[in-house]
Amino acid sequence: MEITVLSFIGFTLFVAYYAWRKTRNEDLETEDGYFLGGKSLTGVVIAGSMIMTNISTEHLVGMNGSSYKNGFVIVAWEVTSALALIIAAVYFVPKYLNMGLTTIPQYLEKRFDAGTRSMVALFLLVSFAVTLLPIVLYTGAINLESLFNVSEVLGISQDKGLWYTVLAVGGIGSIYAIFGGLKAVAVSDTINGYGLLIAGLMVPLIALFMIGEGNPLNGISKVFENSPEKFNVVGGKDSVLPFSTLFTGLVINQLYFWCMNQTIIQRALGAKNLKEAQKGLLFTGALKLLVPFIIVLPGVIGFYYFGDSLYGQQDMVYPELVKKVLPVGLTGVFAAIIMGAVLSTFNSVLNSASTIFSIDIYKRLIQPNASAHHLVRAGKLSATILAITSIIAAPMVAQAPEGLFQLLQQLNGIFFIPIASIMLAGFFTKKVTALGAKVALLTGLAFYILTTFFFQVDIHFVHVWGIEFLLNLLVMLGISHFWSGEAKSPISFSSGIQLDKWKYAGALSLVLFIITVTIYILLGNI
Repeated sequence: MEITVLSFIGFTLFVAYYAWRKTRNEDLETEDGYFLGGKSLTGVVIAGSMIMTNISTEHLVGMNGSSYKNGFVIVAWEVTSALALIIAAVYFVPKYLNMGLTTIPQYLEKRFDAGTRSMVALFLLVSFAVTLLPIVLYTGAINLESLFNVSEVLGISQDKGLWYTVLAVGGIGSIYAIFGGLKAVAVSDTINGYGLLIAGLMVPLIALFMIGEGNPLNGISKVFENSPEKFNVVGGKDSVLPFSTLFTGLVINQLYFWCMNQTIIQRALGAKNLKEAQKGLLFTGALKLLVPFIIVLPGVIGFYYFGDSLYGQQDMVYPELVKKVLPVGLTGVFAAIIMGAVLSTFNSVLNSASTIFSIDIYKRLIQPNASAHHLVRAGKLSATILAITSIIAAPMVAQAPEGLFQLLQQLNGIFFIPIASIMLAGFFTKKVTALGAKVALLTGLAFYILTTFFFQVDIHFVHVWGIEFLLNLLVMLGISHFWSGEAKSPISFSSGIQLDKWKYAGALSLVLFIITVTIYILLGNI
């Protein structure tokens, strides 16, 4: 245990020191300095930060728990992300940079009106507080409690041990986000991100060495022979993720998450220039194709080891597998990387939330003449309040029937699909008015909540996303036609950033597309 604790503390302190060294001379009292990292982020930093903002313990714990139970069908959440990142790099981000955006809601004011911008900003802040942040904290606490036996060491119940761990992780993550700004978040994410890829790949690799008695190929053969059906990526009608959902709601979800989500796109908005932004997005796409080896394969290996003994506790599969296969000396480093995964997503969301509050709410609705110093201070205060509320809410997400990752996706649909609907309508049609957008936001919100949480609808929730998207489009077009108002296109202006495209963007996009399709061709016939 001493080796585990010392290696954990050592790696955690190294990341903190490196982030401080890299950002100690940054001007954090300006909007660009605090919220966009001084517009100095490179492609490598953007990719590392994006992957860590996306991959956290709700993936390590939740997706591995789901793959233990459901197999490789859930890989669609990951590999289709590469396609959405291609679209973000080629189409959306060049437009965002040209408009000089700091937040996504700013675009909605340019395209629709200030009211639409305010509604979406409030939607996003609520979604951060009640969905993503509590689940990230709770899944992180599950891992750390399991690796360090916190409750046993302190002589308390497991529930209290999880609560204390949530408090510790939430407190440390808040310090990064509140005092360091985007640059500190992005730099620490880069170390933790590539550390997660290395350490995360070690877990299944060591397990396969052990199963194959020194030969990982024999190991994967044994795992496959034990349950070949779990390697099929094409889900049936009754599976946790039917294949048909890839062509309905999942398309809209992926476009929103990678092309319009403030927490993700903020890294690209902080790029030095368009070349670095495109590099970062496409590098992230390449990394996403590696991610299933970290957050899907270990769950299937867990089924080989544990059988169906953990079906009632699927979110404990990954922590138990880590304890089983990792040497004691590496457990502490891995726990530190797990801590980094939690912190990176947690502090990234806090940073994005503070950006939205300061730019879209405080500056517009509360103090229009606020100085840059006051905006930064308002951002820090809002991040502090959000951190406290998410810490309080974290223990409430336990015992999700289909696992924590599935719960997160269901909750995300409340906000993601309505926002994606009006964003896509804003980009691709000039007919939709501000009134149409606002009515569609509320209609989509009500429709999804009623069909998912109140009425028994025998349709997969991802298909419900697709239906909701079509409903929102009809509402927008109908309102805009019968209650005519002025529809406008966003004003483009020079943001002062270099907009030359990366010359390899097209070639790498093609490679990512081919690999994604190949995965479904090869694994879809098992």
